Amino acid sequence: MPYEGPKALFAAWVSLISNFFLTVIKIVFGIFFHSTALVADGVHNGGDVIASVATIGSMKWSNHPADIEHPYGHGKAEDISSAFVALILIAAAAFLIFDAVRALFEPASPVSVWAFAAAAVSAVWKWFLYIYTNKAALAYHSKSLRATASDHLADIYASSAAAVGLGIGWIGQILGLPYSHYCDPVAGIVVSFLVLRIAVIMIKKTTNVLMDSSVDENIQEKYKAVFLSFPEVKKIDILRAREHGNVILIDAQIRLPASLNIQEGDDITEEIRKKIMAKFPDVEEVLIHINPWYEGKKIVEPDSVPDLKK
Repeated sequence: MPYEGPKALFAAWVSLISNFFLTVIKIVFGIFFHSTALVADGVHNGGDVIASVATIGSMKWSNHPADIEHPYGHGKAEDISSAFVALILIAAAAFLIFDAVRALFEPASPVSVWAFAAAAVSAVWKWFLYIYTNKAALAYHSKSLRATASDHLADIYASSAAAVGLGIGWIGQILGLPYSHYCDPVAGIVVSFLVLRIAVIMIKKTTNVLMDSSVDENIQEKYKAVFLSFPEVKKIDILRAREHGNVILIDAQIRLPASLNIQEGDDITEEIRKKIMAKFPDVEEVLIHINPWYEGKKIVEPDSVPDLKK
């Protein structure tokens, strides 16, 4: 299925509007009811608003057609946006850890059931947003939406931790349990490290794409199988596949019998290209270079075949 920009953009707008309202609700309730966890979670959501704006901007930019300065298109704009979202998550996690540790050394504030309710509603709301955005990311092949879905997942952890901490603190307050107010900041510290883990995974993936790392070896083996399904292909000297935004670019060097003329070789490579792009819709381009193959003659790798070592 090709990348569907307008539909993916609609999903991004849903995330932006939701994040904006959740930010306002959490910060207002957190300040009014003196909840450190809820204010911190609201600030985290404020970062999500910035991330959603970046997502929408990158999605619009990535849809721009190729030009002289960007002959491969603008697909990597979404990867840059994903990296930006990851950096926001790291900053939010650092803030949450600092705020939670600080709360451990301050006098406990009374816990309000309304603060607990706001955190619980936010967790449920974010769960539905995560399911919706993740499905949209898969359906529309959008890396920015995938990053936004990961951000929603981190928010579920954060809001759930706040809800659990506030809930235990509220119950402990009613029952007169000692130290129950510490559940809120302790839960905040734990979830902050979970948020940090998600951010590190995201930034690692986007960095690999920006550095033109190869796609998964198992997927490359599937590409090779298509090449070798043509009896004229005697050997694959090299096959490289890399992600470019929401699409895959493949370049390969293959061996065809030297007895074939130029037209026959071109016809075969065109059939290979069509078959790969039909079988793998996310592949946008397949560049194939032909090297000659001689019956019974030792194959000497040309200089154009790089020595790839791990």
